[in-house]
This record gives sequence, structure tokens and C-alpha cells, in this order.
Amino acid sequence: MDYPIIQIKDLYKSFNSHKVLDGINLDIEKGTTVVVIGRSGCGKSVMLKHIVGILQPERGTVSVNGRDLGELSDKELEDVRMKMGMVFQGGALFDSMTVGENVGFGLIEHADISHKELFERIEESLYMVGLCGIANLMPSELSGGMKKRVALARALCMKPDIILYDEPTTGVDPITADSINDLIKSLHDKIKVTSIVVTHDMKSAYKVADRIAMLYQGKIIFYGTPKEVQETNHPIVHQFINGLAHGPITETIDCFR
Repeated sequence: MDYPIIQIKDLYKSFNSHKVLDGINLDIEKGTTVVVIGRSGCGKSVMLKHIVGILQPERGTVSVNGRDLGELSDKELEDVRMKMGMVFQGGALFDSMTVGENVGFGLIEHADISHKELFERIEESLYMVGLCGIANLMPSELSGGMKKRVALARALCMKPDIILYDEPTTGVDPITADSINDLIKSLHDKIKVTSIVVTHDMKSAYKVADRIAMLYQGKIIFYGTPKEVQETNHPIVHQFINGLAHGPITETIDCFR
């Protein structure tokens, strides 16, 4: 039986009394790029942490390749994670390590690999993100955009089936942001990786997505193609994607003040 590569079923998560995820359902097909949009603090990053097994559901399940993460042993979960790459919002590079050491960190820690193969994988990964010849630099010597690319090279070095991006264009100028979008699309086309991109940058969402899911008040309230999102009459989605100050989202916020 063929499964979506990622299946989220009736996922609930609260922190203290604050409900963050309120019964999410989402299927992600292999080889697609799904963008998850929503306001800051709506639970997008919490959802990503469930997909990599950092957080455990209160209720519901998260499955990868048909395997419920909640039923896996620590070793089995680690094996699943080895086929995932995570690109954190700020890059999350280790300041005390060179670029090459950062890129190869996962392999150094978890794989039995020769020095020659490690070097080749690091160089290949940096080449794929357009950063040849910088393996000996330190993170402090890099621009913000370069740090984002190094973080992506680190994910690629593991040869993942799935890459998770947490706000990949946050904190960089519009030109750099667009180059990162181009890179996400290029990698999708070249290596057929499944990608989940969390963002509130609609220009980025429209450019890279096969499907867009909107998370609002703990639920997926819309799921469709970029064209369907742009053409929807759904009032909450319409307000968010157009960045409107007035509408049902802000009316809901005002009623709690």
C-alpha cells in the first residue's frame, strides 16, 4: 500500500492551558513542496517539531513513510530523522566550528564514514547551494544569506528524503530571499526531495509551493494550490495573504483585549 510520505492525523498539542494544535490533519505526498502559512505563534514550528519527533502529541499521530513516530524506539526514531534535514530560522550554525565542520556535523556524529567521503560530501553539498571554496571559513565571516545556504548544505549533506524549512527567508533582504526561493525550487526539481516550508512570506509561498496549508487557531483551515489560495473567498485566508489590517483575524484578536 502506498502512503503519503508524511501523515498527520488529529494532532493535538497544548502548553499548560494554551491550546496550540487543535486536531490537525494533513497528508504530504512524496516529492511535493508544501508551504504552511499562518500568523506568528500559530503553531507552525510546533507542527514541524512533531514531524521530526522532538515533540510528542497529546492526541493523534504523525507518521513518516507509514510508520507512526510515537510507536518507534529511540533507535528507530533516530533512523527516521537521519533521512530528514532541518533548516532552522536563524541557520543555527555552531560558531566555534568551521563551515565545513558545520555542514558535515550530522555525518561526523552519526555515520561511519571515511575522511575522504566526508570531505567529498561536504564539498558536494556546498556546491549544490552555490558556495564553493568556503569550507574553512567561520560562521562569523558569512553574510546572513550565506549562513542560510550553509544551513541548507548541512541538511543536504545527509542526503535526506525530506527537508523542513523554518522561515527560510526571514532576516534577509528581498534579493537574497528570492535567491533562497530559487534554491529551494532548484533542489526540489533536481533531487526530488519532499519539502515542508513554514513561512508568512507570501511571495516565497507562491514561488516554491505545490500546495499551501493555512494554520489558524490550531487547525488547518485551507489547503490548496497557490492559484486556489490566491482566488479563494475564504475571509480569513484572504485577509492573511493580502496583509490587510482589518478583517476576521484582527476582529478575533480585538475581542480578547
